[in-house]
Amino acid sequence: MKLLNRLTFTLIASMLITASFAQETTPTTGQVLDKIVAKVDNYILLESDVQKAYLEAISQNRQGQEAPSRCQIFESLMINKLMVAKAEVDSVIVTDAEVMLQTEQRFNMVLQQFGGDENTLVEAYGKTSDQLKAEIEDVIREQLIVQRMRSQITEGLTVSPNDVREFFNSIPTDSLPLFTSEATVGQIVVKPEVNPQTKQALYDQMVQFKKDIGEGKADFGDLARRYSEDPGSASNGGNLGFSSRGQMVPEYEGAALSLRQGEISDPVETAYGFHIIQLLEKKDNTYNTRHILMSPKATMADIEKSERFLDSLKTEIEAGRMEFAKAAKDFSDDRSTSDNGGFFTDPSNSSNRLSLRTLEDPSLYFMIDSMEVGDITPPMQFDDPREGKKVRIIYYKAKYPAHRANMNDDYEKLKAAALRKKEDDLLSKWFVTAKEDIFIDLDPAYDRCNALAAK
Repeated sequence: MKLLNRLTFTLIASMLITASFAQETTPTTGQVLDKIVAKVDNYILLESDVQKAYLEAISQNRQGQEAPSRCQIFESLMINKLMVAKAEVDSVIVTDAEVMLQTEQRFNMVLQQFGGDENTLVEAYGKTSDQLKAEIEDVIREQLIVQRMRSQITEGLTVSPNDVREFFNSIPTDSLPLFTSEATVGQIVVKPEVNPQTKQALYDQMVQFKKDIGEGKADFGDLARRYSEDPGSASNGGNLGFSSRGQMVPEYEGAALSLRQGEISDPVETAYGFHIIQLLEKKDNTYNTRHILMSPKATMADIEKSERFLDSLKTEIEAGRMEFAKAAKDFSDDRSTSDNGGFFTDPSNSSNRLSLRTLEDPSLYFMIDSMEVGDITPPMQFDDPREGKKVRIIYYKAKYPAHRANMNDDYEKLKAAALRKKEDDLLSKWFVTAKEDIFIDLDPAYDRCNALAAK
């Protein structure tokens, strides 16, 4: 299991949809070209599962890492099945509520890729929304069980600086990964504060929506499809499905849980805008709601006010009277970066040094390419897909040339790799014991992989 832990299959929503919905067929007969390549207790692994996961892993292979082989992909998928089977023996539980919640989230994420248009999504896959969700649900359940088993097996593992040093020294010099040029980049983001008059007008409009629904003059679902600005639920009549406690922002959850079944709230303000919420059902620690979301739009005067504020921050930072990191923590409205002093991080190792091509916003790559180290941009407007117009300044703190991995420049990356190696060793030991408790039958075509051999 050389790369067992590295080949994680916490798949993105689009891959989950593809893996669940797509089937390989012959062009003439439409017959499924597939076969079972592994049986693990009551669970099966299909050839098509291996093929899709292999192509996905190749396309997403990280820089500086060896591309996985088909055998390594097969082994990892087979181990996932073994973990699911062993979870039954060890009484590792994933609740239906957890599965339902994540299924709704993943479905809505993919729905957004189709512009929130459920009809377009259904047409693309030739199945109803309920059929698609049922297929996602099976994948989600296995994913959650695997995550829980992995966490249970590797619980408490840590690496010390000495572990990292030993890991680094174990790598032959000519095998050290080559990292492309990297940079440390930060931002301070301000969401323009909408003036009170604009907010009041929108609030009044939503009060009227609630009144019209109550008087039978309008239908909640129709209004959601026409006016709601939540792309993941608007086309579905505003239905969000089941949410667990703590998942939604506090203002939304507090309002939803204070309602009686079928009751509609007054407009509720959150960071996303104003909502009117209808409670559809409560079940255990989850609740099912639908909503209409409308966000008050900042006027040009509101935006210019934010630009002036950021320009004053830029002046203070450049004059040395304020540290960029402190300004980001105190004033930035982007929580994903502000807690890290405004700096973008590599999600795989939490390092502030990252390849610019890994930034979520591709426009930043071209922006940084035209800047000098130490530069701070003037305030710039940009569109947040969820929250509308915002303003930010970008700080280009440092640049690092392409280089072979070393302890001074790449400690955080090496620390993450050392931890993965330690987890990998523990999971391999677990596999040797666990495979004796579960029936496993592999297709002869994969005998060359030696998947059942002690590693």
